[in-house]
Amino acid sequence: MNRSMQIKAMASETRMKILRLLSAPQEHFGDQWSADPVEFGVCMTLIAEALSVAQPTASRHLDLLKQAGFITVQKHQKWSYCKRDEAGIDDYLLWLRAELSA
Repeated sequence: MNRSMQIKAMASETRMKILRLLSAPQEHFGDQWSADPVEFGVCMTLIAEALSVAQPTASRHLDLLKQAGFITVQKHQKWSYCKRDEAGIDDYLLWLRAELSA
């Protein structure tokens, strides 16, 4: 995993907010009708709305989180859905903890 990409991903308050929102998808996106937000993920359009940013801006933030291994993205019909990758986040946190302890 590219640790510098992960550090870059975590260096943005917007991307941190995305990860916080995705940590409780039912709470923040329970009105999503196209798919279960917990099981399938949250539509990128709804994430952009929650952030009050344009779709391309949200897409760029989500792409960086995906490259860093913090979210997964799957397409269904014409929409893309995002979920936190808990294993990727845990791996990063373990690495960071070890780096800061050394």
